[in-house]
Amino acid sequence: MPDDRAIDKESKRRRMLTAFLRDEARTQGFDLCRVTRPDAIPEAGIRLYQFLEQGYHGTMAWMEETRERRGDPNMLWGDVRSIAVFGLNYGPEEDPRGILEKPDKAAISVYARNRDYHDIIKGRLKEIATRFAARSQEDVKVFVDTAPVMEKPLAAAAGLGWQGKHTNLVSRTHGSWLFLGSMFTTADLEPDEAEIDHCGSCRACLDACPTAAFPAPYQLDARRCISYLTIEHKGPIDPELRPLIGNRIYGCDDCLAACPWNKFASAAAEMKLIARDDLKEPPIAFLLGLDDAAFRTFFSGSPLKRIGRDRFIRNVLIAAGNSGERGLIPACCGLTGDPSAVVRGMAVWALARLMTTGEFRNFAAERGDEPDADVRAEWMMAGVA
Repeated sequence: MPDDRAIDKESKRRRMLTAFLRDEARTQGFDLCRVTRPDAIPEAGIRLYQFLEQGYHGTMAWMEETRERRGDPNMLWGDVRSIAVFGLNYGPEEDPRGILEKPDKAAISVYARNRDYHDIIKGRLKEIATRFAARSQEDVKVFVDTAPVMEKPLAAAAGLGWQGKHTNLVSRTHGSWLFLGSMFTTADLEPDEAEIDHCGSCRACLDACPTAAFPAPYQLDARRCISYLTIEHKGPIDPELRPLIGNRIYGCDDCLAACPWNKFASAAAEMKLIARDDLKEPPIAFLLGLDDAAFRTFFSGSPLKRIGRDRFIRNVLIAAGNSGERGLIPACCGLTGDPSAVVRGMAVWALARLMTTGEFRNFAAERGDEPDADVRAEWMMAGVA
């Protein structure tokens, strides 16, 4: 027979450690902290498999390579007994879709308008983990997009929110705007109840997507998602999708911003997550002029740095081509001689959109050089090759 005193002692220890963890989370500025078990997301692996089989991951080969570990936390670390999931609010001060009506400005996703959240959260999680390990004498590991961890299903299982029809986490208290991080531990903590789905019949997020990236509710085809196209995808972007991207140069907030649960959200309190003034509505003309050094300086500490200058300018050129702003023609002309093939190609595409047919044909004739394959493809689509 189990010793009742031993059971009571272990139960008390679980409660104390869980309470200590939550206190530490509040001290470090997290808005939410909930606990779940590593076996709480049995369907996540199945859904991931279906996602990959349908090719919805596009060129993100790393998702296929880490499929087994991603689908089962125990495959990532066999000794884990509890998983704490942390949420940090990054809510914008206003609806981020307003900038879409300003074609001469560039739209940057809310989460990327200041410091890289990975650095902010990782440092705080390490502080919590260090103190928790010292108190509990248990092993810990912390993750913020740095390992194959399915944080959204884990967050839903822990009760931070639920995965909406756009596949992102939705919180009843913070709407769509939560950064997530996790701490795996060998400690036995008190698990929280999972959150239920509160989407109901609403499909606002699905209808808001400019590229129809949702084949069905709760399914995302990343190959049509602007966030994937502008951040993860390398090389030229599908010509069919370019006009739909508008002036979005890094990520897209449309499906998040459309969610009615945002009426309960508040603006971020963390200063490092509040948008920099120069990243709220940066002029496309200014961004087109950034060389590699200027790009790195201007976006110092920003998550935009990770896509590199060439991919970034590719995105800005698409925004330029969609702008209708003829004043951008000189900058686009200059970029047809850029060292990067993908930049040269998008410069040609932008000019084909901004120039009259006669102007564009004259420009093509005046160049007189033999373009490489990527650029030649753009000339051909424009009907001058």
